[in-house]
Amino acid sequence: MSSLILNNIFRFVVLVLIQVLLLKDLELGGTNFNYIQVYVYPVLLFLLPVNINRSYLLLYGFFLGLVIDMFYGSPGMHASACVFVAYVRQVILRGLEPRGGYNESYSPTKYRMGVTWFLRYMAIMLGIHLFFFFSVEAFSFAYLQSILLKTISSFIISFIVIGIYVFISNPKD
Repeated sequence: MSSLILNNIFRFVVLVLIQVLLLKDLELGGTNFNYIQVYVYPVLLFLLPVNINRSYLLLYGFFLGLVIDMFYGSPGMHASACVFVAYVRQVILRGLEPRGGYNESYSPTKYRMGVTWFLRYMAIMLGIHLFFFFSVEAFSFAYLQSILLKTISSFIISFIVIGIYVFISNPKD
């Protein structure tokens, strides 16, 4: 197995364990403000290589979401959000493509692409993931105010936690 595959398997195990063991029951807003949820597992989709086959990416997103759904008891909500993010990932990458293009075999990391580019990429992808997830959770845009409040508050905390993870682990692949 290549080191890229081993790194992604290790990253998958570590982040899923962090998500389901530490962050699942974390209540940052207390009982009166239950709009803050911390999600770090989407970074697994963000850090996959640029040239990954779209079918594999969608299957990976579905599998990742199903694993999270098993622990959260939310049938299909995380899976649908992960598949949606996996689907739009190429469009986002194309929109953020640097002038010289991508080295197709690399993962879009802060090490390869630069901190500013990576933070912008991560913010867009995380925002899409959270908005889609909370929209599916509410199952109606009649609750748009609640969806936006959950998206914004969870985005801020999740972005900080993912940023800390990325800067501590410093993934190169």
